[in-house]
Amino acid sequence: MTVGAIYLNDDEIKNHVLVPKHEILNATDKAAVLKKYNITVEQLPKILNGDAAIKAFGAKTGDVVRITRESVTAGVSIYFRTVI
Repeated sequence: MTVGAIYLNDDEIKNHVLVPKHEILNATDKAAVLKKYNITVEQLPKILNGDAAIKAFGAKTGDVVRITRESVTAGVSIYFRTVI
Protein backbone atom coordinates (compact mmCIF):
# COMPACT_ATOMS: atom_id res chain seq x y z
CA MET A 1 0.00 0.00 0.00
CA THR A 2 1.41 3.35 -1.00
CA VAL A 3 0.54 6.49 0.89
CA GLY A 4 0.70 9.71 -1.13
CA ALA A 5 2.79 12.62 0.02
CA ILE A 6 1.26 15.93 0.98
CA TYR A 7 3.02 19.02 -0.30
CA LEU A 8 2.35 22.44 1.19
CA ASN A 9 3.30 25.72 -0.41
CA ASP A 10 5.30 28.34 1.50
CA ASP A 11 2.25 30.26 2.72
CA GLU A 12 0.61 27.08 3.96
CA ILE A 13 3.78 26.17 5.85
CA LYS A 14 4.16 29.66 7.39
CA ASN A 15 0.54 29.70 8.55
CA HIS A 16 0.27 26.09 9.67
CA VAL A 17 -0.92 25.65 13.26
CA LEU A 18 2.09 23.45 14.13
CA VAL A 19 4.76 25.81 12.74
CA PRO A 20 5.94 28.35 15.33
CA LYS A 21 6.78 31.96 14.48
CA HIS A 22 10.16 32.28 12.71
CA GLU A 23 12.04 35.58 12.35
CA ILE A 24 15.34 36.05 10.55
CA LEU A 25 17.50 38.40 12.61
CA ASN A 26 19.20 41.37 10.99
CA ALA A 27 22.90 42.01 11.67
CA THR A 28 22.20 44.33 14.64
CA ASP A 29 19.81 41.92 16.36
CA LYS A 30 22.14 39.00 15.64
CA ALA A 31 25.07 40.83 17.27
CA ALA A 32 22.89 41.77 20.26
CA VAL A 33 21.84 38.13 20.84
CA LEU A 34 25.42 36.89 20.60
CA LYS A 35 26.60 39.59 22.99
CA LYS A 36 23.74 39.01 25.45
CA TYR A 37 24.53 35.31 25.75
CA ASN A 38 28.30 35.78 25.30
CA ILE A 39 28.45 33.19 22.50
CA THR A 40 29.49 32.85 18.88
CA VAL A 41 27.29 31.83 15.97
CA GLU A 42 28.97 28.43 15.98
CA GLN A 43 27.76 27.82 19.55
CA LEU A 44 24.08 28.26 18.68
CA PRO A 45 21.98 25.18 18.02
CA LYS A 46 21.75 24.41 14.31
CA ILE A 47 18.85 24.06 11.88
CA LEU A 48 19.26 22.72 8.37
CA ASN A 49 18.67 24.97 5.37
CA GLY A 50 16.57 22.12 3.96
CA ASP A 51 14.02 22.43 6.79
CA ALA A 52 10.61 23.20 5.28
CA ALA A 53 9.99 26.19 7.55
CA ILE A 54 13.47 27.61 6.91
CA LYS A 55 12.87 27.38 3.16
CA ALA A 56 9.40 28.93 3.49
CA PHE A 57 10.68 31.90 5.49
CA GLY A 58 13.61 32.43 3.11
CA ALA A 59 16.44 31.94 5.60
CA LYS A 60 19.88 31.24 4.16
CA THR A 61 22.99 29.50 5.48
CA GLY A 62 24.60 31.69 8.15
CA ASP A 63 21.35 33.42 9.18
CA VAL A 64 20.23 33.37 12.79
CA VAL A 65 16.54 32.65 13.28
CA ARG A 66 14.43 33.50 16.34
CA ILE A 67 11.76 30.85 16.86
CA THR A 68 8.93 31.77 19.21
CA ARG A 69 6.82 28.90 20.51
CA GLU A 70 3.78 29.03 22.72
CA SER A 71 4.06 26.69 25.70
CA VAL A 72 1.43 25.51 28.15
CA THR A 73 3.95 25.51 31.01
CA ALA A 74 6.26 28.41 30.09
CA GLY A 75 3.83 30.69 28.26
CA VAL A 76 6.23 31.69 25.49
CA SER A 77 9.60 30.11 24.72
CA ILE A 78 12.16 31.77 22.47
CA TYR A 79 14.86 29.78 20.70
CA PHE A 80 17.69 30.89 18.46
CA ARG A 81 19.07 28.69 15.69
CA THR A 82 21.78 29.23 13.11
CA VAL A 83 21.04 27.96 9.62
CA ILE A 84 23.56 25.48 8.22
